[in-house]
Amino acid sequence: MCSLKLKDIREECLEANLQLPQTGLVDLTFGNVSVLDKDAGIFAIKPSGVPYGDLKAADMVLVDLEGNIVDSKLKPSSDTPTHRCLYIAFSGDGVRSVVHTHSRCAVAFAQAGKGIPCLGTTHADHFYGTVPVTRAMTAEEIQGEYEWETGNVIVETFKETKPLDIPAVLVRGHGPFAWNVSGAKAVEYAEALEISADMALKTFSLVPDCPPLQQVLLDKHFLRKHGAGAYYGQG
Repeated sequence: MCSLKLKDIREECLEANLQLPQTGLVDLTFGNVSVLDKDAGIFAIKPSGVPYGDLKAADMVLVDLEGNIVDSKLKPSSDTPTHRCLYIAFSGDGVRSVVHTHSRCAVAFAQAGKGIPCLGTTHADHFYGTVPVTRAMTAEEIQGEYEWETGNVIVETFKETKPLDIPAVLVRGHGPFAWNVSGAKAVEYAEALEISADMALKTFSLVPDCPPLQQVLLDKHFLRKHGAGAYYGQG
């Protein structure tokens, strides 16, 4: 099975995955990107453990939203159930790509069990407030369907937040996930997350009790780019 549209998501998924090592967001084979065809209920995702330099579009594994492999000779990423859980919860909000990395500064916050607060306008341009960290997973969740339950704790964290207002999360003790409307945008926001985390770590090294950005400035920067009256960029 490989319609023209599914061929398109495989190619988009490949391009997004190849961006990860180019941006410095991944080491070794860590990290993965998936891209959803909402109408078909199928997403493409990086195969497990394959070096980025060896990837081809045909290697992207097609998986449906019930978790069945639709077309592939390779195993999908071990994080596939997490991606699937997020698509089921978030695709109605326009999310059609998910990125997972172990980018170092964001992981530092995840390992510390702390969200990344909005300290400046770089962060505010992309995330409408603190990028949250999930609660610790229970032993039952970890020993059960671990990757699916990872998705569930992310969804739980966003029960009162629009996924595209803060299109990223830190899984406690693990690392970041980001999402957006396309593979390219999801990778862009994973990179913006790492930049924001790096800036926050450096800021806290200078001023350990640095307060968050004032709300009026957060509103200005986020809403001029993402609000109903957005005027940033070329439209």
